[in-house]
Amino acid sequence: MKKRIAFAIAAGFMVFILFDSCKETAKKDMETADKNLEEAVENLGDATEQTQDDIQTEVEANWEKFRYETEIAIDNTATEIKSLRSKIAMADEKLQEDLKTNLDTLEQKNKKLKERLAERSRKFKEKLIEFNETAKERQEEFEREFKHDMKELGTALKDLFKDNVE
Repeated sequence: MKKRIAFAIAAGFMVFILFDSCKETAKKDMETADKNLEEAVENLGDATEQTQDDIQTEVEANWEKFRYETEIAIDNTATEIKSLRSKIAMADEKLQEDLKTNLDTLEQKNKKLKERLAERSRKFKEKLIEFNETAKERQEEFEREFKHDMKELGTALKDLFKDNVE
């Protein structure tokens, strides 16, 4: 009986040592996992910064191209407006007033487009635009709306004399 009790105590002691060593291994594994998690979070932060830099570079490059093309189009529209003013001077006096009014309205639209473009350029220069995942989408939306407005203005200029011919 004493042997059984001694054996039970020895077995219990061994089980205790086994569980205690597992607990130490689990602690070390947990510490390693925490350290790996911290490194992963740090790497993710670096990757996010890189992605934002890439987005900023791409959006700014696309903006410069768009701005250049649009400034040319706005200048061409202003030239076309001047040309139409000389045509209006040769038109029937009865139509001149309506044509001048319509052309003045279109000229104001062209100026507003130029101001919108200048304002957006200012925001780019002063780094007021936040470059994140949606920056590219917002820029594409701005360009799409701007091109649409430019197209409407161009169509209105071409149709200026058509609408007033009796």
